[in-house]
Amino acid sequence: MLTRSCHFFLFLLLIPFVQSCTSSESNTEYSQWKVANGTKAATHYSSLKEIDTSNVTKLEVAWIYHSENGDTTKNGPMECNPIIVDNVMYGVSPKLKLFAVDAATGKEKWHFDPADSTVNKTWPRRSVNMNRGVAYWEDGDDKRIIYTVGSVAFAVNAVTGALIPSFGTDGGINLNIGLGRDEKTVFVSPTSPVMIYKDLFFLSGLVGDESPGHIRAFDVRTGQQKWIFHTVPYPGEAGYETWEDTAAYKYMGSTNSWAGFSLDEKRGILFAPTGNPTNDFYGGQRLGQGLYGNCLLALDAETGKLLWHFQTVHHDVWDMDIPTPPALVTVERDGKKIDAVAQTTKTGFVFMFERETGKPIFPIEERPVPTNTDIRGEKLWPTQPAPSLPHPFVRQEMTEADLNTLVPDSSYQDIKARFKTYRSEKMFTPPTVQGTVILPGYDGGGEWGGPSVDPTTNILYVNANEMAWVLNLVENKPVQEKPRTNLEAGMSLYRQYCMGCHGPERLGAGDYPSLIGVEKKYSFGQFHDLVTSGRRMMPGFNNLTKEQKQAIGSFVLGNKAEQVKAYKGPAEKTDGPPKALYGFTGYNKFLTKEGYPALSPPWGTLNAINLNTGELVWKIPLGEFEELKAKGIPPTGRENYGGSVVTAGGLLFIGASADGKFRAINKHTGKILWEVDLPAPGVATPSVYSVNGKQYIVIACGGSKWGGKSSDAYVAFALPSSK
Repeated sequence: MLTRSCHFFLFLLLIPFVQSCTSSESNTEYSQWKVANGTKAATHYSSLKEIDTSNVTKLEVAWIYHSENGDTTKNGPMECNPIIVDNVMYGVSPKLKLFAVDAATGKEKWHFDPADSTVNKTWPRRSVNMNRGVAYWEDGDDKRIIYTVGSVAFAVNAVTGALIPSFGTDGGINLNIGLGRDEKTVFVSPTSPVMIYKDLFFLSGLVGDESPGHIRAFDVRTGQQKWIFHTVPYPGEAGYETWEDTAAYKYMGSTNSWAGFSLDEKRGILFAPTGNPTNDFYGGQRLGQGLYGNCLLALDAETGKLLWHFQTVHHDVWDMDIPTPPALVTVERDGKKIDAVAQTTKTGFVFMFERETGKPIFPIEERPVPTNTDIRGEKLWPTQPAPSLPHPFVRQEMTEADLNTLVPDSSYQDIKARFKTYRSEKMFTPPTVQGTVILPGYDGGGEWGGPSVDPTTNILYVNANEMAWVLNLVENKPVQEKPRTNLEAGMSLYRQYCMGCHGPERLGAGDYPSLIGVEKKYSFGQFHDLVTSGRRMMPGFNNLTKEQKQAIGSFVLGNKAEQVKAYKGPAEKTDGPPKALYGFTGYNKFLTKEGYPALSPPWGTLNAINLNTGELVWKIPLGEFEELKAKGIPPTGRENYGGSVVTAGGLLFIGASADGKFRAINKHTGKILWEVDLPAPGVATPSVYSVNGKQYIVIACGGSKWGGKSSDAYVAFALPSSK
């Protein structure tokens, strides 16, 4: 049931804002949504203005499309930002079915199911991974959708929904091939839509710990790989000297551009943000600056040649990878217009550079950070970069004074006692065994949804999380030269490959599920396939042998018959990186007994930042807890995932929040003008488009990010039709 409310409380800070207009709001470049994030510049902006501040309260549901025919089985949060081409909307279901629907009615035209063996015998699917959107390409009558499912990139006829057999092998290409590693040991699963430039498309994506995140270009017609940029440099390549381990290029994983890309089409420059190298929280086996981890890369789109780079975090051991493609903007500084790139980060910084040269728009200084650590083998980088402007849009340190006082005293005393056992200094506090407070947390600050930017004002809007997490390292125990049983080997392998997400007691945490009782859900063979192919945000572990997977399965599934069997797999890898001296106990939020953040509110915010001046324009909490609201507590904000859209009608539309609401906000003031309950939280960026002069806003409502409601619905809103 969809309900609406037209009031909300403004929080904390409203700085007077004077609207300026530097270009026509009827710009056709921004009137369509043919590309994920609105344009290849990733600005999330629409010049449509039929819906504006005067009539937004009249919005109603135009149509709902159930992409899995109403099946609410939790298969993933459905984070897709759909595209609209020639009045047809293309998107992806929770089970990664590609669909085309009439953008005015939501009526399905066709769908393609990559798991349907009758359609696709060449590319069987055994699991479900993440997908945040698709890409469209055309040349005359040749119209195709490029989208990824796990380690496969498909080319699908945009008119019929059929695979294009001339692309790759029977319509798909194996992305595990072409990375310079044994294809049987790597795993690649792009999470973001590919970027298309002329007849090329570019991708990287989620990878296994021992799989490199190299950026590659492919021919959109044939699927042939055209170039590769090594994010872990090879000998003779720039950046190779930043690794103390000269053999890192042979086995180091990650350094991947999982967040996707933005593109300066006129200049032919591809902008790619990257994550940190393996392992996320222990850097003793990857000493050095470690290029091109945690970098914004500017690449020649035709050749893959590096034009410039900037590293936002040196030797990252806090999982502060860059979570979103940068927005391409034209700012005004000292009376001059500068084509720039604006990169939001998990740390709460906005880094801005000249697009062609990489020269900072605002000065960036290297600030000293703590380096004293008891972690064996670790050598932390002594400084980290910080821009002078814009100021951080989230808090970057936690003290006792910042603890949550909204809870009963017993609960407050509990978090106070726990806090005293943790190490908590400013951002980039060294990881510890006893516990280090990570703020901003692993999910931001700014997160993967990315900002929206109004090109007529150069105001950037970014939603953010203010959630403290606790990082506990654990020393890896020496392994027997050769374990005697599958149980012994399985326990050791679990600690190495699984504990970081599912915890030492297999209880899970955050978005990572508990493994207790999974034997009721999976057979031994199904579990083996799951470990091989991955699921959702879990990568596939192609690097593990059959015997190693069997050992893990015997432990996790509690299969006593398999546990007592002699282990026949390798005890230790004979090649590759040295085993990390430390692992970690999982992704653990710092919460009260009641489940609220241990940090004082706000816990989720929406921020408006003037990119011309670097100054904050306004800030409001994003999201609320109904039970706290009932007690008269002002809106606290909540965790949020997915981005916003800003329009020429004076509005900003955003779902994202864990409270499951979809909101329209006055972009000039931050006042919430309209809100509606979605079938499930919309952890996705909305799309704005027009059909026959009628404006629509559509959002994927997959939910399930926090273990609550799950849905397969895409919900479109519009103004009532005139009688």
